[in-house]
Amino acid sequence: MLEARTAVKSLHAYRPPLAGRQGLRLDFNESTIGCSPRVLARLRSLDAEVLARYPEREPMERHAADFLGLNAAQVLLTNGVDEAIHLLCSTYLEPGDEAIIVVPTFALYAIFAQAEGARVIEVLSDENFAFPLEGLLSRISQRTRLIAVANPNNPTGAAVAGEMLLRVARAAPQAAVLVDEAYVEFHGETILDSGGLPANLFVARTFSKAYGLAGLRIGIFAGDAGQMAMVRRVASPYNVNAVALAALPEALRDQEYVEHYVAEVRRGREMLERELSRLGLHYWPSRANFVLVRIGAAHAEFVQALRTRGILVRDRSSDRSSDERCEGCVRLTVGSEEHTRTLIGALRDVVERLRERREVRA
Repeated sequence: MLEARTAVKSLHAYRPPLAGRQGLRLDFNESTIGCSPRVLARLRSLDAEVLARYPEREPMERHAADFLGLNAAQVLLTNGVDEAIHLLCSTYLEPGDEAIIVVPTFALYAIFAQAEGARVIEVLSDENFAFPLEGLLSRISQRTRLIAVANPNNPTGAAVAGEMLLRVARAAPQAAVLVDEAYVEFHGETILDSGGLPANLFVARTFSKAYGLAGLRIGIFAGDAGQMAMVRRVASPYNVNAVALAALPEALRDQEYVEHYVAEVRRGREMLERELSRLGLHYWPSRANFVLVRIGAAHAEFVQALRTRGILVRDRSSDRSSDERCEGCVRLTVGSEEHTRTLIGALRDVVERLRERREVRA
């Protein structure tokens, strides 16, 4: 009888709660206003011939490389950050290798590493979810072949100084060190500005958040040219579809649109954090387009109460990618100022009603 590999059979599948997402979607950190009108115009101009041809990725990789200030040999376009993680694990991990992640964090780092038969070592973040530099360095061994860090981190919103990330990469030259910058636009800092990056350091970006292109599934994976040549060996030449490739140049050109939205999100993030303080709810200051807040035992009812008001938020209390410190926590995506004001109005009402029933504490 045919059976899957042992490593695969033991995996916990990542199944995000995508069903029934009607209303104001503040649960997946997507853009709440969508992509640039220039992108939409480009998509409307596509004809049957574009869709009939196999997609050609390399010309668009030159666009992406120019945007990042890199050369084309350092850049690979991927089917979102998810594929970049998968390719990195496929390229460098052997059964029995070790992969280090700081928890809580994005679940797919562990899943893709375990799928290759690697042993995942979880390092708990420090107090208030600060980056545990010394704790991570102490776990590096000769068997360490992958270290993955989200910066800013999901679901906590915490950011890591570039110098810390460089210390990690230099301490583990035998390991691929991934810096996942999915939320970099809202943070405003990138490891790419550090210059002279170690050859074992990789950076992943996405167009799913600030650019409003989650439905097209396109990302950028960058690193040392020699190492990226190895990654390309396991990547499909047609991994990014023609529609996404056609949209990419216009998305990159319309930085004014992206910057305007990012500025709105940053103002909204400050507004939301002030409101959470006023409501007496504990939250963690964020550098991303979301805020993690502790609701307590009423977290599920809190999420449902917002849903009945047409607002979707993400319950992180029972998420396998989180540790026990996320118990009772809910993640709130920050969108446009209008959408953030809508969220705040609903929050006030829901918290007041739950407190009347003594289910949320100040």
